[in-house]
Amino acid sequence: MKVKDIDWTTWIPSEKAVITYILDGENVLLIHKKTGLGAGMVNAPGGHIEEGETAVEAAIRETKEEVGLDTENLIFSGDLYFHFLDGLKLRGTVYLCRDFKGSLIETDEASPFWCAIKDIPWENMWEDDRHWLPQALKNERFTGYFIFDKEKMVDKSLVFHASN
Repeated sequence: MKVKDIDWTTWIPSEKAVITYILDGENVLLIHKKTGLGAGMVNAPGGHIEEGETAVEAAIRETKEEVGLDTENLIFSGDLYFHFLDGLKLRGTVYLCRDFKGSLIETDEASPFWCAIKDIPWENMWEDDRHWLPQALKNERFTGYFIFDKEKMVDKSLVFHASN
């Protein structure tokens, strides 16, 4: 299956989620994910959008629950559309954040750590990340479409949008 084989205008996600990349100078907050989709991999704080919750509200809540930080002034970065061959259809909304307070905590879901952007461990992350995250961290907006077979990326299509 290829990205072009899917009519993305009628595609409906079975799940909606958020992910937030917290930036502090030349460092980004990452997590060792302990549970759920992508357990054992490196990612960023995030999770499912609950009923009646906006994407921003979910991003703030999930970051607090997973790593203990309070965030504000989140910046929309892009949309991710994941079509898994097992039937999962996941839409993700990506945010960047530079305004945060609190102390990092480890939880049942995540073990957080600061990482120099130049040292991001791509080999331990979802394969799609290396295609959009470097540009997102430079404030480029994007839309990405991905086909996955379990944790293996089968196809991708990315569009980067001009800044306003």
